[in-house]
Amino acid sequence: MSRARLFVLRLVVAAMMLTLVGRLWQLQVAGGARYAQAAAEVRIRTVSLPPTRGQILDVAGRPLVTNNTRPVVTVDAVELAHQPDGGAAVLTRLGKALRQPYRQLAEKVRPCGPRVAQPCWQGSPYEPIPVAEGVTALLISERQQDFPGVRTELRPVRVYPFGAAAAHTLGYVQGAKGRDGLEGVYDKELAGRAGRREVAVDNTGRVTRVIRLDQPVAGDTLVTSIDSRIQTIAEQALSRALSSSGGSSGAAVVMESETGRVVALAGRPSYDPAVWTDGVTAREYKALPLLSRAVQGEWAPGSTWKVASVVAAAAAGYGLGATYDCPSGYTVGNRLFRNFASADLGPMTMREALVESCDTIFYRLADQLWERGSDVMQRTARGFGFGRPTGVDLPGEAAGAVPDPASKKAYWQATREESCRRAVKGYPELADRGRAAYLTAVAGENCRGGGVWRGGDAANFAIGQGGVLVTPLQLARAYAAVANGGTLYSPRVGLRVVRPDGSTVRTIQPPVAGRLPASGETLRFIREALSQVPRSGTARGAFEKFPFDRIAVAGKTGTAESFGRRDTSWFASFAPDPAYTVVVVLSEGGRGAEGAAPAARAIWEGILGLTERRTFRPESGSSRDQRGPSERDHSTQERR
Repeated sequence: MSRARLFVLRLVVAAMMLTLVGRLWQLQVAGGARYAQAAAEVRIRTVSLPPTRGQILDVAGRPLVTNNTRPVVTVDAVELAHQPDGGAAVLTRLGKALRQPYRQLAEKVRPCGPRVAQPCWQGSPYEPIPVAEGVTALLISERQQDFPGVRTELRPVRVYPFGAAAAHTLGYVQGAKGRDGLEGVYDKELAGRAGRREVAVDNTGRVTRVIRLDQPVAGDTLVTSIDSRIQTIAEQALSRALSSSGGSSGAAVVMESETGRVVALAGRPSYDPAVWTDGVTAREYKALPLLSRAVQGEWAPGSTWKVASVVAAAAAGYGLGATYDCPSGYTVGNRLFRNFASADLGPMTMREALVESCDTIFYRLADQLWERGSDVMQRTARGFGFGRPTGVDLPGEAAGAVPDPASKKAYWQATREESCRRAVKGYPELADRGRAAYLTAVAGENCRGGGVWRGGDAANFAIGQGGVLVTPLQLARAYAAVANGGTLYSPRVGLRVVRPDGSTVRTIQPPVAGRLPASGETLRFIREALSQVPRSGTARGAFEKFPFDRIAVAGKTGTAESFGRRDTSWFASFAPDPAYTVVVVLSEGGRGAEGAAPAARAIWEGILGLTERRTFRPESGSSRDQRGPSERDHSTQERR
């Protein structure tokens, strides 16, 4: 190569190197600050893509909660925020189209935070926020140009085929997350695995491009021990009982006595969980009856408590076959405790005391045990599982209360100052002067010498009053243990978790929580006594002409006083075949024999009807109709 050509090549290479160095200097030095700012203005945001949520099925595979693809109106909160007025005009127009006030829509789309109360959006602000569905969504899609930042898309939504039935048990979903009931407890299994979309956004939060997309994986299905047919029967029986008795709220529980599995949980008042699909307003949220009466409701149990008192009496040495006097009243200290209607029933056995629900026998036993300084009543009650949660696979369970000398003293110390103030001031705000005078007298007594456990406290305790509180589920578990020979289960609603391909992930077993503190002989004695309550005892009127030859129902009525309110009505029952336990409570429902017992009978009769539908009919050569109602629809006195 000639020297001239080599010189030219070197010159070209040198020029290229100078150009490259110059460009690097321009990018890194002269324009460095500008490009650093541009890089800082680009952020990556990860948006969770919710998968198709798993179904919740009853014991026979009938859907209790499922999914349906529907057109849904969604709002892009980030895009609205970038509009000159923050999206107010769009939400106002959208509200008119949806017939919803602007404020209602604004509450649905605002993100939750430490200073933002419900209702609000609990998901990511980069997720589309649903605000309406159905036909309305189609109308919005036809006028898309009028609603920038608003989209109409097909997406799965939760569907509750039975409406308000078992609403508190099932729970609800908000922001792709289970928030209550089974939806909340089994959220990890039902939710599946979320997908992920990584997007680039500029410094104003606007999405510029999609960087990565991982598709979601569908959730597993939860099969429960709920029988939707029996659930429907319990719901209907409870509603009718509350309507006829004038009760304000109530619950019904059906359990498998031998396994601890929950078959039905009904509660009133209730609501349709579908309300969460489009979001709720602040006013709607406050009005929702979110308390599960079966699991979180607490009432004095009345005479249904006496099964525990009988076990305590037996443990303390009182003979179950002995004879006891049942006078019209029994004096404890300076106070007369009366039988229901001041009835003098004369001498009777402990068996008859349960059948006829004599109070004064239990007053005497409790007073005598108190004089001996015995705490056998409290120990026995705790052995029945009272005073602590059952451990059911549902959230927010109440513990109930088993009062004792320590708890009474602690309560007195915490309230003594207020008691002394009320003893002087009284209750001028109460229109009922009789009640005001009574409460003032009680306040004076508590101010002077409250906090001491007295014989009267023990007497009230023995008949399920005086601060004793139970939930319907606690009472059902205790009676199921009486029925099965003493095993106390931690109830379960979940039965098994199933993958989308049908294979079983795991089976859910109700764990054994303990044993009743009673001998087999004592439990047999109680079962035999309770078998006579609906035949010849306090529930005979409610169970007149009941087919005991087909279902040998045994049970106990209970009527608990509540000062200033109507009595709480209870009936706790069980049968050997089918081996179910059924408990019904009606708040302000009146006497147990007149309110809760007829409702329990209706449930038992419904169960009997389902059993008989499975019976083969030779004359027809085919099985009888096995469909339940739900399938057809969806093609201090203790009173007896």
